[in-house]
Amino acid sequence: MIFIDACFRKPTPYTPIWLMRQAGRYLSEYKQTRTKAGSFLSLCKNVELATEVTLQPVEILDVDAAILFSDILVVPLEMGLPLEFLAGEGPKFNRTISNVSDVANLQEGAHKRLTYVYDTLSSIRSKLPKEKALIGFCGSPWTLATYMIEGQGSKTYAKSKAMLYKEPYILKTLLETLSEELKLYLEGQIRAGANAVQIFDSWASALECEAYFEFSWKYMKDIAQYIKGKYPHIPVMLFPKGIAGYLDKIDGCFDVFGVDWGTPMALAKSYLGAKYVLQGNLEPSRLYDKESMERGIDEILKIMGKEKGHIFNLGHGMLPDLPRENAIALVQMVREKSKR
Repeated sequence: MIFIDACFRKPTPYTPIWLMRQAGRYLSEYKQTRTKAGSFLSLCKNVELATEVTLQPVEILDVDAAILFSDILVVPLEMGLPLEFLAGEGPKFNRTISNVSDVANLQEGAHKRLTYVYDTLSSIRSKLPKEKALIGFCGSPWTLATYMIEGQGSKTYAKSKAMLYKEPYILKTLLETLSEELKLYLEGQIRAGANAVQIFDSWASALECEAYFEFSWKYMKDIAQYIKGKYPHIPVMLFPKGIAGYLDKIDGCFDVFGVDWGTPMALAKSYLGAKYVLQGNLEPSRLYDKESMERGIDEILKIMGKEKGHIFNLGHGMLPDLPRENAIALVQMVREKSKR
C-alpha cells in the first residue's frame, strides 16, 4: 500500500493523498445515504451505510486511503453520556462532567460496546481495493473531555479551563479514564482491519503551551506509545490543530504528524521533518478556485520536494459546499505533479 509505505518513509511512485472529512456533504452520494440513514448517529451505527459512505470518496476521488466513517464522540456516548446531533447546532450532550463523581459514574468498557465501529471497519476492509489503506481514528482525550464538560462545542472552553486551573485532578482523572478506553478502542479498530490510526486533537489551540503539554499532548503520546508497542507495523498519526508555536517541543513515539493549514509547512518541516513524516496541509478553502488550489499544491510540493516523508492532505476537513470536480482534480494534480 503506497500510503503505508509513505508513513514509514519507503519509496513511493508519487506523494500519496487522502483528505480529512473526504466522506461528506460536498458529495451528493453522501447526502443521499445520509437521508436514507435518518440521522447522523444512525448513519454511524449502520454498518452497511457507514461502509457505503466510507467507500464513496475512494471510488469518486481515487484517494490512496479510506478513513472510517464515524464520529469521535461515539466513545463518550458509550461511556454513558446521552448524545444528540441537532440540525444547525452540532453535537450536544444532555449530561455533562463537572465533578469527580461524574467521572466515577462513567461506564467502563465503552470499547466493548463499539462493535458497530469494528463491524464497519471489517466490512470496509473486505470491499476496499487491497492497494488502498484503511484509516481508523479517535479524538484526543483533551478534545473529548471538552465536549463532555461543556456539553457541546465551545468558543471559550470556559468550563474546561476553569476545571483545568481550579480542579486539575478532576480533569486529569477524566483524561486518564479516556486514555485507557481509547487505547483499547484503537486496538479494536486495528484488529478489525484498520491499517493505520489517527488521533484528532481538534481543540489543541484552546490551551497555552504549558497546559497543552500537560493536559493534552502527554495523553496522546501515551496512547501512541501503547499502540506502537503492540502494533509496530501500524502507522500512528497525530493531528493537533493550531499549535504552530509549540512545534519545537513535539516529541513521542509515533510516525506521522498532521500539519494544519495555519502552520507554515516550511516551519513544520524545519522542526519535525527529520523525525516524522509530515501530512498536509492545503487550506481547504483553496478548493473553491482551481487556480488557487493549484498554486497551493505547487507551494507545498516545492517545500516538501519529491523526497520521502510527506503525505498530501488538507490542513483540516473538506467543507460541505466545495466543488467535487475540484476535489477530483486535486487528487489528480498531486499525483501528476509529485511523480518520482
